[in-house]
Amino acid sequence: MKLAEKYPDKPAEEFPMLFQRILQNTIRDYYRRQKVRSLWTTLLSALTPQQEDEHDPLETLEVADESNSFKGPAETLERSQVVKLIEQALENLPARQREAFLLRYWEELDVSETAAAMGCSEGSVKTHCSRATHAVAAFLKSKGIEP
Repeated sequence: MKLAEKYPDKPAEEFPMLFQRILQNTIRDYYRRQKVRSLWTTLLSALTPQQEDEHDPLETLEVADESNSFKGPAETLERSQVVKLIEQALENLPARQREAFLLRYWEELDVSETAAAMGCSEGSVKTHCSRATHAVAAFLKSKGIEP
C-alpha cells in the first residue's frame, strides 16, 4: 500500500528496492513500538462473551498507561513468549481475518479505515476481527494462557 501511495510515478525497475526499504522500515517501526494496548484489549475481550457485531473493544475499554511497564526480566520473557504464540495463531487464520486483525489491532486503524483498506464494509471488518480474536483467544487457551 505504501509503495503504491507514495511512489506511483517511479519506474517499475525501482519497485523491488523501494519495496525492500519500505518493508525494512515497517518492520523496524513494528519492533520499536512499546505499546500493544490494542492487542491486549482484544485478547481480554475475546475471552468474555459478547455480541458479535455491536462490540468493539477498542472503543469500549481503556487501558492504563502503566500497562506497558514491566517489573523485570521474567515478565519480559513471558510477554515475548506470548507474542510468539500470538504470531503462530495469526499464521493459522484465514487471510481476510488475519488482514482485518493486523490492520485494526497492530496498525491501529479504525473500523472505517480498515474497511477502506480491505475494500469491504465496516460490518465485514467487525465480523473478521471478531472471528480472528476468538480464534487467537482459543489458540492461547489451548496453550494454557488465560487472562
